[in-house]
Amino acid sequence: MKVLVIGSGGREHAMAWKLAQSSVVSEVVVAPGNGGTSWPAQDGLASCRSVPANVEDIDGLLAIAQKEGAELTAVGPEVPLSLGIVDAFQAACLKIFGPSQMAAQLESSKAYSKDFMAEMGIPTAEYGAFTDKAEALTYLDSIDHLVVVKASGLAAGKGVIVCDNKEQAMAAVAEMMDDKRFGAAGDQVVIEERLTGPELSLLAICDGKTAKQLIHSRDHKRAYDGDLGPNTGGMGAYAPVPEVGPEVIAEVMEKVVQPTVDGMAKRGHPYVGVLYAGIMLTPNGIKTLEFNCRFGDPETQVVLPMLKSDLAEIMLAAIDGRLDQVKVENHAGSAATVVMASGGYPGSYTKGMAISGLDGVAGATVFHAGTKMADGQIVTSGGRVLAVTGTGDNLQQALDSAYLGIKKVNFDKAEFRTDIGQSSIENQ
Repeated sequence: MKVLVIGSGGREHAMAWKLAQSSVVSEVVVAPGNGGTSWPAQDGLASCRSVPANVEDIDGLLAIAQKEGAELTAVGPEVPLSLGIVDAFQAACLKIFGPSQMAAQLESSKAYSKDFMAEMGIPTAEYGAFTDKAEALTYLDSIDHLVVVKASGLAAGKGVIVCDNKEQAMAAVAEMMDDKRFGAAGDQVVIEERLTGPELSLLAICDGKTAKQLIHSRDHKRAYDGDLGPNTGGMGAYAPVPEVGPEVIAEVMEKVVQPTVDGMAKRGHPYVGVLYAGIMLTPNGIKTLEFNCRFGDPETQVVLPMLKSDLAEIMLAAIDGRLDQVKVENHAGSAATVVMASGGYPGSYTKGMAISGLDGVAGATVFHAGTKMADGQIVTSGGRVLAVTGTGDNLQQALDSAYLGIKKVNFDKAEFRTDIGQSSIENQ
């Protein structure tokens, strides 16, 4: 079976790598892919290659799937989901793993998501959603708790401003609604109660009725050590979180994930694909921060290496509505990934830096994100360049493996956090 993966980041490299391990997959094609998504067939791994594509061109992606004869398509990024790629592929009688355009509103509109959670009784922070700036400022005047201000639309994981006082919150509203810091994504803003506590990422495979959890994880959003600096798309992750017990995961499945699947079915938009629940473990219990409608990045780079089951078989079962008939099992141990980023990220940064040492990494897996091939050399082409993933019997072993891999790779002005997973190590 030939599989098409849509996207170009570290998440898509990890998806292609895992799908290539499937016993039913003969070849993986990644559109558009990156500098790491091409390899020959080898023991236990199907071949993979990249093809040029624009992830916002739904007709073009459909033409690629038809030309390649893809029997399964897996969507990585959120934008094509929000543009209705699943609906278009289904209309052409092609199997595709991901939610419909209507179901993907759980991510593409934070206002929709918050209203949905309120209706379904899913635990989340107090909030208000506004398209009028004056109304937003009036709401801020009426509350006495700290807030975060979020662009309601898609903003590549960066459309959140955490505010320490009311003045900062008012400035954040102005930045989004007047200055268009996040473009059209900020035409509507969500003002949420600022919660406190450690975060948790839980990804579940859904078929419209049944939801099955993958291993839980935690990512690091801030750019610098100590959780300082601006928010990024994610600077590292690890799985599982040692101090989070099975009772917490069961509670998230019972109170967040399954009610979401049931609620979307009730609305007539069955949720099929990966549901990512961002959870905060507050002093008052679990609270849902957000939903993503696809694999997270960089969580995917630790979740999929821990997955023991066949990913292609799981995706097909979800598409066919028979997820209750398959087992979703994980390997024992831990995984950790550390992101190597371009100097200056998430602000301005230079592209085209030559990357050396990739062939010298042993005992860890390097997932490419912002890379491309230029004149026979892999060079940087984005903010988050590589995700180096280590595995081990425990978190410390996984981290040691990842950081050992990081030491082997080099490009000019590379930056990475040195404290991924340390909070959990200290809590053990």
